[in-house]
Amino acid sequence: VQLQASGGGLVQAGGSLRLSCEASGRSFSSYRVGWFRQAPGKEREFVAAISSSGYSIAHADSVKGRFTISRDNAKNTVYLQMNSLKPEDTAVYYCAAGGAFGPSTMSSRYDYWGQGTQVTVSS
Repeated sequence: VQLQASGGGLVQAGGSLRLSCEASGRSFSSYRVGWFRQAPGKEREFVAAISSSGYSIAHADSVKGRFTISRDNAKNTVYLQMNSLKPEDTAVYYCAAGGAFGPSTMSSRYDYWGQGTQVTVSS
């Protein structure tokens, strides 16, 4: 499975962006998918994850109520809708896939990683 993240950019605080993670290869619909982010000088952190079916989701406390993860298995794509963006959301965002069960907050549960897309939120 190869993953391609896109949709990042520069936005003002309070604005919105939608990230996409498009996968190539078969069996994508059987994998959980997660979004993680890494800001300069900080460790990579969990943002959101979705089960293979899309029925089970999880979001980090820091983004609950502002970010929403979803997926369209027919398009082999997972989305991260980000609203009410804050400067502290600035980071490189990575999507990852792996495992066949529910969403996981642990990066070690994911086998495939995309290249990342930069999100910059100005104050």
